[in-house]
Formats: sequence, structure tokens, C-alpha cells
Amino acid sequence: MSIDIIGPEAEAHLTWHGLMDALRAGHKLPKAEIGDTLLYRDEDTLLSRAAWIDGVGSAVKTANIFPGNPGNGKPLILGAVNVYSDEDGGLLALVDFELVTKWKTAGGSLLGAAQLARKDSETILIVGAGAVGHSLREAYGALFPDARFQIWNRTLAKAEAFAAEYPGTEVAPDLETAVRRADIVTSATMVTDPILDGDWFQPGQHIDIIGAYRPDMREVNDAAILRSAIHVDSRDTTIGHIGEIQDPIDRGLITEENILSDFYDLEAGKMTRRSDDEITLFKNGGGAHLDLMTSRYILDAWQSR
Repeated sequence: MSIDIIGPEAEAHLTWHGLMDALRAGHKLPKAEIGDTLLYRDEDTLLSRAAWIDGVGSAVKTANIFPGNPGNGKPLILGAVNVYSDEDGGLLALVDFELVTKWKTAGGSLLGAAQLARKDSETILIVGAGAVGHSLREAYGALFPDARFQIWNRTLAKAEAFAAEYPGTEVAPDLETAVRRADIVTSATMVTDPILDGDWFQPGQHIDIIGAYRPDMREVNDAAILRSAIHVDSRDTTIGHIGEIQDPIDRGLITEENILSDFYDLEAGKMTRRSDDEITLFKNGGGAHLDLMTSRYILDAWQSR
């Protein structure tokens, strides 16, 4: 059996709309079995995320996280995604880790926005000028090609460099002012304490939060949670795992019933905006099943090139 080894060159054959179609199709299939494994050596971490979907196959995404690497001119995270056949379990492909992560992360947020944001959204604020912020600019630009984009970053120079890469993107000097004026706010920061205040939110906004991935991390405060209609990409990978959702549950501010939908509710029509004035909040938590769906989309696109 031949094995495809797929790197960044596959990106030329991918589209954000194509990925959203693949994610929708994947969530019509039987629910994924998922499992994570974490191993540690001092400050280094080996993270493996596995998923199996009947009708798609299985995948294991492995990330080696070495904090000392950047000081030696090497990437912080190195890894790959192994994609296996649903028919016989054979290895089908090795897919570049960064390629899968980029498209999975931004693609999940984009699908959430396609379901929840107002179709007439005109101003999109990106919070965080890192790698995820760049992919969000590409993804949201595909769904809202006529939108006005702004970028806010704690370091102004990074925001200015970001804006220079994307014509028509403006630097937002003040976060509160920018949030109040935006139709969509998409945030991908590595903060532990909330950076977005729900008191800034306006009727009809869509808030997309990505950065928090541990129980001790939050990008939005309690007011944001209490004022918003909450949706997530996966209940299984957010409830009990991510501070954004679990911390308010633990303190009795909300219950699991306040999570109105996840992607497995797409077919039932539950992930939708209920009024033009509703503030919708989407938590992008990631998950190995989304890595699997994205990897299969990349593999199929590569083989059909």
C-alpha cells in the first residue's frame, strides 16, 4: 500500500468552503470516539490525540512540545498526523501537523460563524496577531469577502505587521472600542485571565473564542458568558476540560443545559441564531475528531489534485 506524505504544498488544493462542507458531512456520521494521551519529561510534552469515526477511519495527531526549541531556532511544536483506513486499519497518509492544525482550528471557527453570525456582518475584529490570527484572517475573508477587518494585539508592532500583510486590514488601537464596534469578534490569545469583557458586547454580535484550551484559561469573563447564547464545537472536548465553559459551571453561574448546541446538532438545526439582536458566543475547543475530518479532507483533496 502506498502512503501519501502531505506537506504545506497541499494548501493550494484546499478551500475554506470545501472544508466546511467536509466538517458538516463528518458530523452526520456516527459520533466519534476520541481519546488524548499526555506524557511529560521535565518541561517537554508529548501530546497524542486520537479519533475514530465509523465511515471515515481513524487518526492520531502527535505533537512534541519543546519550550526550549525557539531559543535554538526550532519550532516550539513539531509533529504529524497519521491517517488510517476505515476498511483495514492500514496507514494511508502522514499529514503535516501545522497544516492540519491551521485548517482545523480556523475551519471550526468559520463553520460556527457561518451558522451563528449575522449574514450582513460588516466589521470583523481579530484579537491576537499570532499564527492562528493569520489563519482566521484568511478563513473569515473567504466567508465575508466584503467585510472590514481590524486587528488588535497587545504588542502594537505585531498588529501593524499583521495589517501590512492583508490589504484593507486596520490596526485597532483600543480593544474595548473595537469590540463595541465589531459585528464579529474572533479571539485567539494565550491569556489565562479574561481579556474580553461581556459588558462591551452589543446586540447582534457574534463572539468566537479560540485561545483557551486548559481548565485555568479564559478569554472572556462571566458577563460574557451570562449575556450570550453559548454554542461549542464539541461538548465532549469543552465541558469538563476548558475554563471558558467549565469554570462558570463549577461556580454555578450556568449549567450544561446552557450549552445550546455543538456541531453534532447541525443536522437538527439547533446551531442557529434565534434573533438579530441575540449575542452568540462560540467556543472553539478543537478535538481529535476535527483533526480527523480535516485530515481526510486534505487527503482527499491531495489525491484528487
